[in-house]
Amino acid sequence: MITRYTLPEMGKIWSEQYKFETWLKVELEVCHVQHQRGFIPKEALNEIENKASFTVERISEIEEEVKHDVIAFLTNISENVGESARYIHKGMTSSDLLDTALALQLSESGSLVLEKLKRLIGILDYKAREYKDLLMIGRSHGVHAEPITFGLKFLIWKEEMLRHIERFKLALSDVKAGKISGAVGTYQHIEPEVEELVCKNLGLGAEPVSNQIVQRDRHAHFVSTIALIGASIEKIATEIRHLQRTEVREVEEYFSKGQKGSSAMPHKRNPVLTERICGLARLLRGYAQSALENVPLWHERDISHSSVERVILPDSCICIDFILYEISRVLENLIVYQDNMIRNLEKTKGLIFSQVVLLALIEKGLSRGRAYKIVQRYAMEAWNSDASFKDLLISDKNLHQYLTSYEIEKLFDLKEVLERIDGIFKRAKKRNRNGKG
Repeated sequence: MITRYTLPEMGKIWSEQYKFETWLKVELEVCHVQHQRGFIPKEALNEIENKASFTVERISEIEEEVKHDVIAFLTNISENVGESARYIHKGMTSSDLLDTALALQLSESGSLVLEKLKRLIGILDYKAREYKDLLMIGRSHGVHAEPITFGLKFLIWKEEMLRHIERFKLALSDVKAGKISGAVGTYQHIEPEVEELVCKNLGLGAEPVSNQIVQRDRHAHFVSTIALIGASIEKIATEIRHLQRTEVREVEEYFSKGQKGSSAMPHKRNPVLTERICGLARLLRGYAQSALENVPLWHERDISHSSVERVILPDSCICIDFILYEISRVLENLIVYQDNMIRNLEKTKGLIFSQVVLLALIEKGLSRGRAYKIVQRYAMEAWNSDASFKDLLISDKNLHQYLTSYEIEKLFDLKEVLERIDGIFKRAKKRNRNGKG
């Protein structure tokens, strides 16, 4: 059972310390490949490997003067390496380092998100099967429509998350691209083979064609997919919030011992976790918009995307990681009030069977228009009185020429609702087994 969110795993990936560690990893890999190709002597490589180090404090100190983070990083490394530092970053531009390291950070973050997505799907699958036959009212426009089952809601959510898994895998693959192609992507001062080997050794693909940067459509795809996942999770959260309303109270977020709902009203048990999820999903959509606006840059590159990405990429990853944790916690501990579901089913005194009656009259030979008019007349009377819809139908002797009292009684059988639920579940299972989720 999930009990408490801990940031360190995802947060570590986006810390300043880890960022510079990843930068160093890329620079060292370039040096290894350049040594293999005969461009860096063994002694120099050994010195680089043994002495290359940094401190965040020193980089910040240097950056305060030079106003350039990559130069500050390389300067600090050079201070520790000495003479052999002349081979580090040779033929590279800043974005060779930044974009390749960023791909590594996004790759690691994406793996954590995938793990939580899979966990959520497992919870949804379990709940779908647990509540497969639990009847409740279905609503359209917020108004009672016809009965469904609570498990069917979970199955819908599960199927949606299965689609997100495939989308996110594609987006993750898209963003795992590095480049070591120089200032404008022409490999003028470094060979294409270096890029290919470095990216391969780092577990990345090499950008087939680049200018100064990896093109930002990749990152927009990644962040947009995260925002889409957030939107679906918000949909689940919104459903729970509605079902927790006092007038409905079919489900409720778990309310722990000692928890307080309001500073003023001691009785309050609010859907605070799902409300938080809905708020954070809005942030993700904003980040997606910003990622899209990062795609059109001037010529071979400007720097307008850089400041944006320093916010939206770490925040998007951390935010979706937290949202996935929160919704899993909510669903695992969800309180379900089955008696209230039955009470709400019966709240409209049988109006939820209006279509059943309509179709029965059509089967008896009435035109759809005439049958609709008859059913709607009694439905409106039931809405505006305390009378039961079924009783109103039975009391109409003229209706008995089409439907007997016994036949009307049979039309109001809730068991009929479950007739095809098993088939829906079996079809979903079959499609997923065949890879068509």
